[in-house]
Formats: sequence, structure tokens, C-alpha cells
Amino acid sequence: MRTTVREHLSWILERVGVLPAEEVSLREAHGLTLAADVRARFSLPLWDNSAMDGYAVRAADVAGANADSPVALRIVGEVLAGSASDPHLGHGDAVRIMTGAPVPSAADAVIPVENTRGDRDDGSWATDSVLVQAAVAAGVNVRRRGEDIAEGSVLATAGELLGAARLAALAAAGVERVLVRTVPCVAVVVTGSELRGLGESLERGQIPESNSVLITGLLRECGIQTTEVHHSSDEAVSLADLLRELGERFDAVITTGGIGPGTHDVVRIALEAEPEVLATRVAVRPAKLQCAGRLSGGAFLFALSGNPVSAAVSFELFVRPALLAMQGRGEVRRITVPAVAAADWRGAEGVLQVLPVVVRSQAGPDGEAVLSCAPAVNPRGISHAVGGHGAANGYALVDADRGDVVTGETVPVILVAP
Repeated sequence: MRTTVREHLSWILERVGVLPAEEVSLREAHGLTLAADVRARFSLPLWDNSAMDGYAVRAADVAGANADSPVALRIVGEVLAGSASDPHLGHGDAVRIMTGAPVPSAADAVIPVENTRGDRDDGSWATDSVLVQAAVAAGVNVRRRGEDIAEGSVLATAGELLGAARLAALAAAGVERVLVRTVPCVAVVVTGSELRGLGESLERGQIPESNSVLITGLLRECGIQTTEVHHSSDEAVSLADLLRELGERFDAVITTGGIGPGTHDVVRIALEAEPEVLATRVAVRPAKLQCAGRLSGGAFLFALSGNPVSAAVSFELFVRPALLAMQGRGEVRRITVPAVAAADWRGAEGVLQVLPVVVRSQAGPDGEAVLSCAPAVNPRGISHAVGGHGAANGYALVDADRGDVVTGETVPVILVAP
């Protein structure tokens, strides 16, 4: 009986564990995963500040202002962004103020400069007095202290990926260092006696090796730099020795090829002495053959099919989520989005079909932007179609009980373009 994709992923996630945490500076934290909540040291904004270039005023002083009956105010100072100045405003006073500058304590609103006339009537800023041509309510054009983030509030939570926007928010709130999970150290092992390196001459039956390029690239897209890539001979004893040695030095090991039931499927044979490694068949197409578990040396092993598209699908469904879980990521599965099928294709009876697709944005029936998807490979021969797979930027997920897909129907897709 075959297990489901969800069941196999759950089995993996229950066993991978979480890597240790370390403290790093904010500038070193991009692309890493938070290991603990972070609180704001400062309020955002730090003080009441102006949202406009204009004049800080007391709203009551300009309550009746309009273009036909402007209100004249005395200019008693100026506040620039970064200034500590806090000029006093009496009745009928105004202060020139720039965007981001602290609003004087006695002011409660800001009049945009375009709603005023200067005392020289030439479009320049007022120097001695200003004519206000529009009323303003208290609080208008004033960014209140802490209205974005209050001091001491949680600004980022454990399990978050630290991207550029989040790091900028932390920096603005005075955070200097954060606790993050370490990134998994991963080794890649490629098997297959028929494989030859790039640029090598090919004889009948031999093919260029591409899986190491595929897997290391997918790892980089997860923020992981592979430190070692091995091309193993099809000899089970030496491969078992290699896996044992790598298992002691790495957090994870990924192999490709040799996991089938054949008499020369070297990875399956080499792993027979590893009791915590599970070989199973999953109800998915492609990538039904799966092999994963803890090596005796300590690393978590992912043994993938040698067929490139099967290996890529396995990485997407099982390896990527597991590597994110090792880093303590709160969400390890990709978000699915709906897309309209731009072509018919045959489903895969009884299994989840994970079909490489080309996803594009197009105009919908009402002119709105919608996503469309079309197969990047022949749906009846997916696993080996490395050429067509190269154009794919997503995977359509067709449930086992859905059947064939018809043009115009909506299917869920996951977007995988970096």
C-alpha cells in the first residue's frame, strides 16, 4: 500500500529535528530564520513627526480658513528632519516643517505647503507670515509616536525568514543583534555509471550528468550553499562507506539515483545496513520512489530518484520542507495559488500528479489579471523530461480523484521561480 505525500512528509518532519541557534548581527541575518521573538527597542515613529512639507499649526487657529478667506499666521521658526528643535507656538503662530521632522509640542496639525501662500506671493516658502487657505483638523498630517510599532511590542516572531523588509523594520526599531538558527550543512552524492561530467566525450549509452547542478541550485535557492559534491561509482560497499563518513560531518546528505528495486540500484543496496532509513512508495507522479531517514552517522538522508524531474519534485515536496524545518521555519510548505489551465492534459489516476508548468499572467474575462498554466513537459512522460522542465516556473497539483484537466478549469499551482 502506498503512502500519501502528506503522510510521508509528516514522517520526515517528525524526525529531522531543529539545528542549534546562534546570535548574529542584523547585517549578517539576511536569509536566516529567527530562533526567538524580537521586541522593538524603540517606538515607531520615535516621536510625533510631520507627514508633509508644510507648516505646523494649532488646528483651532485655522478652523475657518479657505481660499476666499485665508488665515494669516506668524512664522516663528523652522524644524528640519533630524532637528531637536521644539519651537513654541502661541495663538496665531506657525512653524515651517519638513517631512519626517518632529512636530512642535504646541502644534497639533500640519498644513501642506500647497495649501498656503507665502508672504512674497511668488510660490516660495513664507519667511515672516503665511496665508493658510484650507482648514485642517487636529492630528491631520501628523504621524503619532508609536502608531506603527510600540516600544517593547513583538516585531518579529520565532520561525520567520528574515528578509530585507523585516530586517529594515528591526533596524528602525533599534534592534542590533538577533538569535537565528544555523543553516544546514549539506552534501550531495550523484550516482550512475552512465553519467559523464560536463564537457566530457560521450559514448553510446552515456549522458551528461545534470543532477548535481540541479540539486546544488535548488539548495542555493533555499539559502544553502553545498560544501561537497561527490560522484559515486556504482559499487555498494564504497558508497556505504562514503555515506557513513558524510553522515558524521553533515546535517543532511542528498543522493540521486539508485533507489529502485533493481539488482544494481546501488543506493538502495548501500542503505540496507541503515535501520532508520525508510524506503517507501508514495502516491505521487512523478517521484513515487522515496527513501529518507537518519544515517547512523547523524545526518538526515534524502535519497532521490536519478530521473531529473522526479528528483526536482522530490526536493520540492519533501527535501525543501525538511531543510526549512531544520532551521525552525514556522511555515515549510509553499503557498498554492489558483491558475487557469491553458491546455488540456491527462491526469494520473490514483495518485497526486505534480506537473511542471509554465505559469503566466494574462487578462481575465473582465480584464483583471489572472494566472494561467500550461504543461512544460508531456504529462505522460514527466520524470525524465529535463529539457522541458527547464522552462517550468511552477507545479500544478492535480489530486488523485480529479481525473483529466480541461482547458479553462482552475487548478492549484505552486510557484517555484526564485
